[in-house]
Amino acid sequence: MRASKKIRSQESEVKSQKSEISETHISGAEGLYDASEIPRISNDYIKRALNHSKGKPDKIVITIEEIKEKPLKSPLLPVTTIECDSPAQAEDIIFQKLTELNISRKTINLALKILKSEKTMRGAALITAKTGRRIEPDRERGVRVSRLGIKKTDRKKLGQLLSKLHINNSIVKEALILASKVASCHDIAAEICISDDPDYTTGYIASRDFGYLRIPNIKNYGEMNGGRVFFIRENADVTALINFLEKTPVVIKILI
Repeated sequence: MRASKKIRSQESEVKSQKSEISETHISGAEGLYDASEIPRISNDYIKRALNHSKGKPDKIVITIEEIKEKPLKSPLLPVTTIECDSPAQAEDIIFQKLTELNISRKTINLALKILKSEKTMRGAALITAKTGRRIEPDRERGVRVSRLGIKKTDRKKLGQLLSKLHINNSIVKEALILASKVASCHDIAAEICISDDPDYTTGYIASRDFGYLRIPNIKNYGEMNGGRVFFIRENADVTALINFLEKTPVVIKILI
């Protein structure tokens, strides 16, 4: 599901006026489901789009596609919430954890600049871990992680796991499933994500090395900036990496 809204901007000049129309992203969601679940899931997605904190969309697109390829299986990342009181403290945590993975400060600074930009990307930015080169083909679209879900038998387990941590909601569930697929790609060293929802201020960093680390107060309440960045190994096969993230179906499995 993708929900968007057209925005008209005015630019006044000395002798003329220009009016430009652009499209802003409101809400998005997806998953792998059995055919029998399609009506319920579609209805849930539409309700979400119509009641989003970023406003009411004027366009909602639901795409339903049959997946004929047998999905790969990947383990769910372990979840930890780190105590954090402010965006400044969040940055300290981000630098500490990511530099431990040999991600350069230059690269981390570029990632934070992207995430703080007023112009948010629809997908993720790809940055090489040491040299800080952006390598996604389209810097407006970014790379969209797609074709992901969780085994039907594990959905209840996931709800129980997150309930014990008092974070059993759709935002955490979907982000955790996405981060688990991303972390299963060996050419990705780590991920950082900040929601562009103005009323959701908990972000995360994720890696196979330390799991899924939730960081409260990663931004101030009311801020619209956000996005997602993947830190890529220098010698990564970028074409194969993007194909895995966007095209390869992956089902997440809880191993405990």
